[in-house]
Amino acid sequence: MMRRLALVVLASLGLAACSSWLGENAKPPLPGKRISVLSREKSLEPEIKGVEIKLPPPEPNEDWPQAGGYANHAMHHMEVGDKLEKQWSTGIGASAGKRARLLAQPVVADGMVFTMDAEAEVRAIDAKTGRALWNRDLTPDDEDSTFASGGVSYEDGQLFVSTGFAQVVALDAKTGKVQWRQSLSGPIRGAPTVRGGRVFVITVDNQTHCLAAEDGAVLWTHQGIAEGASLLGGTSPAVDGNVVVVPYSSGELFALRVDNGTVLWQDQLSTVRRTDNVATLSDIRGRPIIDRGRVYAIGHADLLVGIDLRTGRRLWEREIGGIQSPWVAGDYLFLVTNNNEALALEAKTGRILWVTQLQVWEDEEEKEGRVTWTGPVLASDRLILGSSLGYLVSLSPYTGEVLGKVSISDGVSIQPVVAGNTMYFVTNDADLVAYR
Repeated sequence: MMRRLALVVLASLGLAACSSWLGENAKPPLPGKRISVLSREKSLEPEIKGVEIKLPPPEPNEDWPQAGGYANHAMHHMEVGDKLEKQWSTGIGASAGKRARLLAQPVVADGMVFTMDAEAEVRAIDAKTGRALWNRDLTPDDEDSTFASGGVSYEDGQLFVSTGFAQVVALDAKTGKVQWRQSLSGPIRGAPTVRGGRVFVITVDNQTHCLAAEDGAVLWTHQGIAEGASLLGGTSPAVDGNVVVVPYSSGELFALRVDNGTVLWQDQLSTVRRTDNVATLSDIRGRPIIDRGRVYAIGHADLLVGIDLRTGRRLWEREIGGIQSPWVAGDYLFLVTNNNEALALEAKTGRILWVTQLQVWEDEEEKEGRVTWTGPVLASDRLILGSSLGYLVSLSPYTGEVLGKVSISDGVSIQPVVAGNTMYFVTNDADLVAYR
């Protein structure tokens, strides 16, 4: 990978040198619009028309205890008010920068919102008022550098935090007191998944560690293929029953036994067709979903799959790539692709029901400033998505029609969460904002 990158850089420098040393071309460039031959953009179209999407009614959701909601990451249709209004906003610490990024989705439990900033400082905030309750810096004493941190999860009065310092730390959720620390094989970019007294985390060297929630003891470890290059960020395993589904930056997807880590089946989320250098990264950045005996997972390298949880057999596959976690509700999947398309698909077949093109460039005419989107989240018949441009947009889950847009203080790169009839999101300048 490094040698290929070096060759590309040398070739680019050589071309640049030819241009400057030999002067301008004698002939003017040909007229017309320039389109990169490496462009990955292709337009998706609905495959079946006239299908009426029927969703389960929205239901109250009091807590959002870990990244993705609950351990299986299947949150379906949640309830919020008909007209959301801003209730409060509070800073959570260090914002995103060149050396550190905000990666942690907020979690909500026991009347509190828990956050982690770009420098591994954890905060507890009153969910009703936005008042800070406590904060804890998890940077080890012997560290003076900043690393992108992982995330937070809650279970039974404990807060479990993964960090870029290759540690998982357990805190008392009410006081922030450290209960235990466990050092692992490498830094962690994704939040822990917690279920039944076990904590599951994935390190950047593609190892899954299962820890005991009580004392942090390592119960078992699973190793995937190590990758030399990957996208910034991380993901979290999905757990249901005695199965944990683990995604790696190599594109590998494993189903393991919760009790001992034995491999039940494995898959690879990448297509043979590769259209540019970025597409060769096989990262699975979106959290996999387990819902009613099926696994739904999307890889960056243009593959979306539905898999039978018990056997590992692919039920369907689509050449659709993305880094955002899909959303399942009833018999439908909703997601955002690498090309900034919002999609609705049949969960049983993978067939596309509607497509809505989201904004791709800040300057559409010059095609400059790539816009990034996060989400979606389904709440009270609205799909909520956040953008790097500093606004939230809502789409109809039934048609894909744009329902509304609201401006916020800064861009959003972390998926919003919904709990207690309230939507929370973290902006890139490290503000936690509550809409109710």
